[in-house]
Amino acid sequence: MAQRVDDVLTGGIVVTPSDTVNLTFPNGTASSKAIYVDVSGNVSAVMEDGNALTFTGLAAGVFHRMSVKRINSTGTTATGIKAMY
Repeated sequence: MAQRVDDVLTGGIVVTPSDTVNLTFPNGTASSKAIYVDVSGNVSAVMEDGNALTFTGLAAGVFHRMSVKRINSTGTTATGIKAMY
């Protein structure tokens, strides 16, 4: 199966979890295509559609495909989080 161009990760930012401040991506990007964690744990995220969800036990070293606009500090135990776009 051919990979779609929009599936390619072109960059990433280091995430500082916050309960109030959305992630800032370059060039008007509104949300991530994936997140990556260095240390396994839970991630409390605000999705692109505005819904808040907690993902329990995300594995380290894996690109987790999700469109998030914020990683909340409350409820997030994973560390070394990167938001890929």
